[in-house]
Amino acid sequence: MSERAEGNLEPALIQRLHRALTESGDELFTLMQDGSPEVLRAALKNPALGEEHLRALLKRRDLTEDLLKAIHQHKAVASSHRLKVALAYNPMTPGPIVQSLLGQLFLFELITLCYLPGVTPDQKLAAERIILQRLPTTDLGNKVTLARRGTSTLVGELLKEGEPLLMEPCLANPRLKEISILQFLNGPKGTAETISIIARHPRWKTRPNLKMAILKNRKTPPVWFTLFLPPLRRVDLHELLASQRLSPGQKKLVEDEVRRRDR
Repeated sequence: MSERAEGNLEPALIQRLHRALTESGDELFTLMQDGSPEVLRAALKNPALGEEHLRALLKRRDLTEDLLKAIHQHKAVASSHRLKVALAYNPMTPGPIVQSLLGQLFLFELITLCYLPGVTPDQKLAAERIILQRLPTTDLGNKVTLARRGTSTLVGELLKEGEPLLMEPCLANPRLKEISILQFLNGPKGTAETISIIARHPRWKTRPNLKMAILKNRKTPPVWFTLFLPPLRRVDLHELLASQRLSPGQKKLVEDEVRRRDR
């Protein structure tokens, strides 16, 4: 670029900087799309700059870390929950700032953050940790929604609670892992009702490991032995007989199946 061309740019930049400091209303919204970080930083000093202007600015995905730090320090952010959310959701916001904002977000805002493109593993882990800390005081209705939308970590923890009303939404969550169900079946919270919910669920009822875990649970109703034992391999039947976890009635059902096959 020639010196003359460069000189022609300077007055234009000066004019934009002046506008950034003095404009208001719709003109200020237009300036939020300016490509110059200097112009945007100048706009942060404009007394007419309000929450809506900053929210429009935070929708951009090309902001520098320095500019985002300056936005975080703006007085409007301290009193605006929506600005804190917008700042936390911007993928270019520095990690330490996001971490400082997480504790101020609502439950489902944290869930949304977990799935945002660009969220780091550390930020996701921190959001999950805050949600887990809030679970004891979260009402059942929100837990049901959380069971449907939660990450694998969150839905696994909800399953462990053993609440019958949470079972179906947890089991239907595509992020639920089989290991979480095995941990539940091997834990103390299972009941005849919740075990039966797992045993009849179309997604999980055919899993061999889950079938064995169901059959090894003392609280499993007899009907599931009637349905699950006939297709089992003989080696699996002997594994069940060797288990110390079966009730006497359950063990008799397994022995009856072994005798039936022997005949």
